[in-house]
Amino acid sequence: MAAREPSMEDILASIKRVIAEEKEIRAAAPPVEAADPDDEDVLELDASMTAPEVPPLDLGPPLLEDGAADSSRQRLEALASVAASAPPPAPQANPLEEMVRDLLRPILKQWLDDNLPGIVDEHVKREIHRITGRPL
Repeated sequence: MAAREPSMEDILASIKRVIAEEKEIRAAAPPVEAADPDDEDVLELDASMTAPEVPPLDLGPPLLEDGAADSSRQRLEALASVAASAPPPAPQANPLEEMVRDLLRPILKQWLDDNLPGIVDEHVKREIHRITGRPL
């Protein structure tokens, strides 16, 4: 059976989860402590070792005006709301394709079980020989 594609709701939930995890990681990071002046392993930087100051780039006017950004944000939020409330449509079933898939699955599994280890082994040996120049 084919894996279900993630819905818009799943994707948005995943993005929110990643952002929340990132915030937690940043909040949990220990503060940087000042080095002990008696510590002999500290490298002292002088003016010759520091990077020169780079003037800030002039990026010019923003690419998107605030009104256009707000409008786009509202439309995307409306889409997310509809996607979260509407169930995904049922996939179109093709009975012939499903029957062929069901018939081929055990044959393909057997062929992969019998042949894939040898194919991988042969390719790995060739690649090792190519990289090292030594046959295996």
